[in-house]
Amino acid sequence: MSAAIPATLIAGDGIGPEIVDATLAALDALGAPFEWDRQVAGLAGVQQAGDPLPAATLQSIHRTHLALKGPLETPSGGGYRSSNVRLREEFELYANLRPARTIIPGGRFDNIDLVVVRENLEGLYIGHEHYVPIGGDPHAVAMATGINTRQGSRRVLEFAFDTAVATGRKKVTLVHKANIMKALTGIFLETGLELYEREYKGKFELDTVIIDACAMKLVLNPWQFDMLVTTNLFGDILSDLVAGLVGGLGMAPGANIGARAAIFEAVHGSAPDIAGKGIANPTALLLAAALMLDHCQLPALATRLRKAIDETLNIDKVRTGDLGGSAGTAAFTKALVSRIAGG
Repeated sequence: MSAAIPATLIAGDGIGPEIVDATLAALDALGAPFEWDRQVAGLAGVQQAGDPLPAATLQSIHRTHLALKGPLETPSGGGYRSSNVRLREEFELYANLRPARTIIPGGRFDNIDLVVVRENLEGLYIGHEHYVPIGGDPHAVAMATGINTRQGSRRVLEFAFDTAVATGRKKVTLVHKANIMKALTGIFLETGLELYEREYKGKFELDTVIIDACAMKLVLNPWQFDMLVTTNLFGDILSDLVAGLVGGLGMAPGANIGARAAIFEAVHGSAPDIAGKGIANPTALLLAAALMLDHCQLPALATRLRKAIDETLNIDKVRTGDLGGSAGTAAFTKALVSRIAGG
């Protein structure tokens, strides 16, 4: 029996509690040794503690260095700042890992097996923005500053290159816009090429592509890529594009890896329009839990979980409505737990 692993659990908003419950049922069936500390964030944090990222939640993750979370609601425009961004900053979660793998065959794209690694803390997402008033218009000019550093580029590139070697990826592609943003993304490209030549040459193939060309090539022939590594804004866009190749965000897990913690999540939103209806698809969070098992050096459990998900969807044909089926969250979870128990 594995030793207990302390971990923070954030159910999240909207459909979050429903898909978290489904994921916990699967992890319990596996006998995963997580010892959960339940905390709140997002809208639930505001409602219960007056803060979208309460001190108790931060303290818990500082203690466990590990978290699984459901989607958190962030208001558009005004309101409070994204709890996801604050978590990345607080725990220096510099690498965002987004695998995309075809689970249900026969879609518009098939046999997809891609990984996007996104720098998570720098670029235009640092949030250095302001308005310049002119005349009577307080928002006449909007300005934003993007910052990429050599150190920040190097650490996410090292993470990506090490992950490629450890998981047997054959090719890594650096995605950039150094033809136009010569400094902001040029430093990322330059650092990646130098790092490869110095430490990783021969361990995998390295190539480079401009972001707009990459988006086109992903739609025309995604199989030419294996792992994509890029800066924050480009990674945000490409990771959702790649998720679309395998059925959408409902099939897309995410891992945020950093110096002080690792946080695993479903990357889709809180879907308040279907919350409480019992129809949410928990697959993305289940796959995030598999990434969490891998991170905790429990690959056998991760493999069992992924296998059970595949078999539930493709052999048992138990699928939620967004995947063309008629099962609710509870029915899907029951079928999945049965598969785990039988495996």
